[in-house]
Amino acid sequence: MFLIKRFNSTFQRINTVSKSKQPGDSLGVRGWIKNIRRLKNNIFLDINDGSTTQKFQIVVPKNEATKALTAGSLIRAIGKVQLAPHGHYELHADEVETLADGHLTEGFPFSPKQKHAPEYVRDFLHLRSRVDYVAAAMRLRHKAQKALHDFMDSNDFVQIHTPIITTNDCEGAGEVFTLRPDSELLLKQMSRPEIPIENSYFDSKVFLTVSGQLHLESMSYGLGNTYCFGPAFRAENTKSPLHLSEFYMFEAEMTYIEELCELCKFMEKMIKSISQQILDTSSMDLEFCQKTSLGDKQSLDWLDKDWITLNYKEALDIVMQNKDKFKTAITPDEGFSKEQELFLVEHCKAPVFVVDWPSQQKPFYMKQSRTDESIVHALDLLMPSVGELCGGSLRENDEHRLRAHPHLPQGIEWYLELRKYGGIPTAGFGMGFERYLQLLTGVKNIRDVIPFPRYPHSCKM
Repeated sequence: MFLIKRFNSTFQRINTVSKSKQPGDSLGVRGWIKNIRRLKNNIFLDINDGSTTQKFQIVVPKNEATKALTAGSLIRAIGKVQLAPHGHYELHADEVETLADGHLTEGFPFSPKQKHAPEYVRDFLHLRSRVDYVAAAMRLRHKAQKALHDFMDSNDFVQIHTPIITTNDCEGAGEVFTLRPDSELLLKQMSRPEIPIENSYFDSKVFLTVSGQLHLESMSYGLGNTYCFGPAFRAENTKSPLHLSEFYMFEAEMTYIEELCELCKFMEKMIKSISQQILDTSSMDLEFCQKTSLGDKQSLDWLDKDWITLNYKEALDIVMQNKDKFKTAITPDEGFSKEQELFLVEHCKAPVFVVDWPSQQKPFYMKQSRTDESIVHALDLLMPSVGELCGGSLRENDEHRLRAHPHLPQGIEWYLELRKYGGIPTAGFGMGFERYLQLLTGVKNIRDVIPFPRYPHSCKM
């Protein structure tokens, strides 16, 4: 191979080159060859190392040794930075080493010069980080997570790691996965006379969490404002492009909040702030995702607008007045369909907080109106392209009202004791992280903004 040797140079990620190097500087890079152009005297290699959507050009002399370079191979190169005619930096390599052959002609599923449909790419989860738009989406995912943590830390929230294994079905919808050991022998060894054998391990029935909210509330009663960010699980028979069986949920709990408008203001401020931070740090990846076949070009004009608040009755009236425009049925007892949610956003020309919902549509923990017991102080945040992004509420802090709730779950005495022993007014919300990424990028299918999607009939790797 062409000048195969151990390099003593410091290697850099490609995305940092233009920020730290000048023409004439020494540089070492590593990456996969995406394209090769062989001219009379030189060979031009386009490489990518996963740090950016942009390819980086390496110029090597054409000779017998460099003929073996092939697309897909992993190389490292060292040389001098030069300014290419198109104005970008390139590396004129003195030394090149092949670290691994690409074997693209031996069954590799992605052709370097061909665009592949997202459905096809999902069949190769272990390899799809090599696909440009998937890599861009994963980098955006990282930046969005960082922006959330930065914002919450700057606002004096404490992050809590809430459990994945729980005895609670927080939403009460029965969409839970039951958890038990696979070993029958272990269950028999741990069995007790009064406990069903399938519950032997924990002495009770346990589930994969659908939400960290109830645990988060317990921490907020001692710590103040808290938040969590982690996986949640829903057993739903749907292959909707907005739903997953395993997804990530961002949830926040705030103390001394007694009006929904205060919660709405915080949510609007948070989403605008983190979105602006992502625009500032990752505009190239964002634009790249929007230009691919994955999604549609997204307008983020909602960053500069005041968001609208409607109560549920007002929102329902708007939907009813335009019922002829919908393919989906209007079901006042079940809330709004995605089609109707998107219509409300378009009708208002801005994101919409729908507040003060009928109590029968919402879980037990939401605060009942003291002037109309048929209403709870709940909210849904509706956004362009995705519909419902967040759900939240004031929390019921009256122990006696909670005890009297017809749908209070069993085994939740600890939740009532929070109110009994010095209860405080709290409010909170949850945001589906993948839906937020869809909102930013315009990616149509939620399976393309998470590394390893799980959904009905599909759990690969």
